[in-house]
Formats: sequence, structure tokens, C-alpha cells
Amino acid sequence: MQISARADYAIRALAELAAAGAGPVKSERLAHSQQIPAKFLENILSELRHASILLSQRGAEGGYWLARPAREITMADIIRAVDGPLANVRGQRPETLDYQGAAARLSDVWIAVRASLRSVLEQVTLADLVDGPLPAAVVELAEQPDAWQPH
Repeated sequence: MQISARADYAIRALAELAAAGAGPVKSERLAHSQQIPAKFLENILSELRHASILLSQRGAEGGYWLARPAREITMADIIRAVDGPLANVRGQRPETLDYQGAAARLSDVWIAVRASLRSVLEQVTLADLVDGPLPAAVVELAEQPDAWQPH
């Protein structure tokens, strides 16, 4: 799986918002604190607002804040908001694919990949990122020596 810049930036910006606590935070502050291109971040924040993950207010006292508590927003929620489904094949959901012959079991593999992604991304919340600890199952996976292999 390749994590898009959009997903990475969205998660980082939302982690900053979660750490900031209540009240609006300017997009410029989020961009600066995470070294995210400001124009790119504005588009991402708009998508997160449309997905009801963020709330915003215009004006001098405006900015962005989380629409619900950080413990209720998972990494899967964020990725889906900016990139769509967690796992798809050529733009299609794995369960809709029909492979023939020697590749007949391939859709089962793609579905297992999606389930594996969900098992991590639906467990980790913004609160876990900001305040810790990460879920034990995620820590266990990350501590495996093979997890750090580049391929």
C-alpha cells in the first residue's frame, strides 16, 4: 500500500488540531507546524470538513477544529475522507472483481489485504497518536523485526 501525500498531510494536520485542544486553529499554523504546503492543505481541510471530521469558521477569529473528540476519529476515517476506500484494485472494490483460471483466488487476497489494513487503521485514533499509547496490537506489529524491512 502506498500512503498518499494527501492522507499523510491530513493525518498530521488533524494530529496538530487534536493536540491544540478546543477552539479554532488557523490553517497557516497547521501548515507551518507540519511543513505542509499551505494551498495543498486548504484543499485537504475542505475535504475533511465535507466529511464531517472538521468544523470551520471564517474570519479573524476563525479557523478549524475537530467535529468530534479525537478518540472517535480513526486513521481509517481520515484516509477514506481524502483518498476514498482503503483498498481498491484499479478503482474497484475487491469484492466486485471476478478473476478466472489461475488467478481465481486473487480477490480473496485483495480482501485479506483490505482486512489487514482495517485491523490497524480502524484501531488507531487521533487521540492515540497525540496522547498515546498506541493500541497493543499495533505496537506488536511495529515491533516485529520484519516490519522494518524496506520491502
